[in-house]
Amino acid sequence: MTYAGAGVDIDKKGEAIESLVKEIGFRRAGFGAPLDITGHFTGLIDFGDKALALCTDGVGTKLMVADEMKKWDTVGIDCIAMNVNDLICAGAEPVAFVDYIAIDRPEPEITEQIGRGLQDGARLSNMTIIGGEVAVLPEIVKGFDLAGTALGYVDKDKIITGENINEGDAIISISSSGLHSNGYTLARKAVERKYSYADRVPEEYRDEWISKEATVGELLLTPTKIYVKSVLTLLERERKAVHGMANITGGGLRNLLRLKKGVKYVIDVPPRPPRVFHLIQEAGNITDEEMYQTFNMGIGFVLVVDKERKNEILKILRDELDEDAWEIGRVEKGMGVEVPEFGLRYERY
Repeated sequence: MTYAGAGVDIDKKGEAIESLVKEIGFRRAGFGAPLDITGHFTGLIDFGDKALALCTDGVGTKLMVADEMKKWDTVGIDCIAMNVNDLICAGAEPVAFVDYIAIDRPEPEITEQIGRGLQDGARLSNMTIIGGEVAVLPEIVKGFDLAGTALGYVDKDKIITGENINEGDAIISISSSGLHSNGYTLARKAVERKYSYADRVPEEYRDEWISKEATVGELLLTPTKIYVKSVLTLLERERKAVHGMANITGGGLRNLLRLKKGVKYVIDVPPRPPRVFHLIQEAGNITDEEMYQTFNMGIGFVLVVDKERKNEILKILRDELDEDAWEIGRVEKGMGVEVPEFGLRYERY
């Protein structure tokens, strides 16, 4: 199986985005003008000595798993995580959030559980939910969709864009909590070939933190990890040594191509992925290349850092912030992203 075959063609999506963006050329001048960091994970706006950061994202078809399980209390965490994990890639701190729910009919039980997850995500991000919208659209949506927009800020002299990335820099991974909230169109269709969501997770696919009673549906609903506290704490100590950051979501390791161009990101020590990825790969007979360009494969967040400071950064992440962090590669002369162990190469986001 492939992501495109399941219904999501990443290359076609890229073409669609390009066709949209080329039609949007107006730029405000003066106070509130955009800062030029095209292609980054968040947009930045000139706000005097600070820049406002703004980004938007949704939960996607993970919501269909929540509907099947009648369990909606974690998707709010996913919605916030998918936004704030992008926001911090520029070194920005999230401060406020608005959500948008499109639903076919008002269901207080569903919206109450969504609210519970949004509250948990806001607390983990130290961010206020200041408003939102619930739209009842029976002629447009079936079920519901959940998305949101996050606002943050960063001192203009502390923005991290990736332009300071140099050959020889070390690539550090902070582990994911599983699939996070992307690739579910492929993940669902692969899993459904072999399992029901009510099935217990087979022992060979259970990591040590997964209980024996956990179901496949519960495993797929594991909330997206929020990296705000760890990343911002690290930046307080080592901001100059952090040259670029990437949230590994849709597109997998291709997300590194959104950082500095004209260098090659070599992932020569890929971490052992959580076993949920093996469950999906084997159920759908999916190639390594497809897995690494669709899912995060256990690499939730990436920092590209000065090689002279990598050991201190790893020490902070592991010992002080209790993160599962590893040096997984380096920056070399060339172009693209390579995973030599699997013979993989990506040159286009």
